[in-house]
Amino acid sequence: MSDMNLGITEKLAPLLDAVRTMVRDDILPVEEEYLAEVDKGDRWEYTPRQVEIREGLKAKARENGLWNFWLTGSDKGYGLSTVEYAYLAEEMGKAHLGPEIFNCSAPDTGNMEVFERYCSEEQKDRWLTPLLNGEIRSAYLMTEPDVASSDATNISMSCKREGDEYVLNGEKWWSSGAGDPRCKIYIVMVKTGDENTPKHQRHSMVLVPADTPGVEKLRAMQVYGHDDAPHGHFHIRFKDVRVPSENLILGEGRGFEVSQGRLGPGRIHHCMRAIGQAEHALELMCQRSLRREAFGKPLAQLGANYDIIAQCRMDIEMARLLCLKAAWMMDQGDAKAAAPWISQIKVVAPLVALKVTDEAVQMFGAQGISQDTPLARAWTSLRTLRLADGPDAVHRRQVARNELRKYTQERV
Repeated sequence: MSDMNLGITEKLAPLLDAVRTMVRDDILPVEEEYLAEVDKGDRWEYTPRQVEIREGLKAKARENGLWNFWLTGSDKGYGLSTVEYAYLAEEMGKAHLGPEIFNCSAPDTGNMEVFERYCSEEQKDRWLTPLLNGEIRSAYLMTEPDVASSDATNISMSCKREGDEYVLNGEKWWSSGAGDPRCKIYIVMVKTGDENTPKHQRHSMVLVPADTPGVEKLRAMQVYGHDDAPHGHFHIRFKDVRVPSENLILGEGRGFEVSQGRLGPGRIHHCMRAIGQAEHALELMCQRSLRREAFGKPLAQLGANYDIIAQCRMDIEMARLLCLKAAWMMDQGDAKAAAPWISQIKVVAPLVALKVTDEAVQMFGAQGISQDTPLARAWTSLRTLRLADGPDAVHRRQVARNELRKYTQERV
């Protein structure tokens, strides 16, 4: 095993500085204006001002060569390691708009990895090229309303072969990004095998263009009362949806292979963005504690606020190091060895970021739960992350099974 280098490399340093500067000087100053536009007119369309802000920032990022960092281990892009990319993801996570401005936002990064690794040249030309250019968006449809999707072997959407086509019937929900008018392609996990097929060979991945007849958007799912328009997390019904047989990725029964190749890096990206959110929350907390006074003293000097600030700093540092180690394990090329580390950080990072954000809310008082700070929005996003890409309990189970396996030859 190679030496574990978790530091900022010479290759990464100038990129990291450029991203940090652009997030601080260009993205964060216009973010609240951008988000305020959602309530003007149709919530599921972008206003001219939103388009102007977003596309102007994206153009600047591209002009400065700050684009598609997520292409780790690829001959395209920068060829960064997962560890190097993790630092960039943290900086991008400090702004709601950050990831998209650099074309590094979920679910597109994971979907682009699927296209690059597993799809045909024709499919890459049709879908990957415009995704790499930031011209369209995509969605990943896995979770279903009627089964416990944390155990993906339960996924039940019917996908039957009829001649040169597959016919899909069923429902998906929490399809993140499906509300975006730029969302043109879905990657959908379906069931192609029967009860006689080995459990992990019953499922497949299929490409479904968003405008395919029979695809019906039933509703936008709300997260603590918010619909996250115009991105959205949609509940979608498929009724006799027909796609060409070549839209199946790799072949029947290979859905788990594709999904695991997609979800591993994505989980680390989510976690490092969460650490970026925690850093931003701590910065706001510290500024507030020094600027605001009560009982004749700055808030920092009241109650246990010194201890709270100190604990937040220590928790963030520990979470970052764990995330970087998980990223390093992934870079070693053994997905099975990396999996327990990814599960560990998938539990730890959202919990730490939630705690820090909640302490920041408390420091701001009633303002902290209002629209006047980004903290309430960050809290709902981070609470959701404890469920996205697998709930805490599932990841803890994986960590415990791996630990117990060291002491027994029996299956745990």
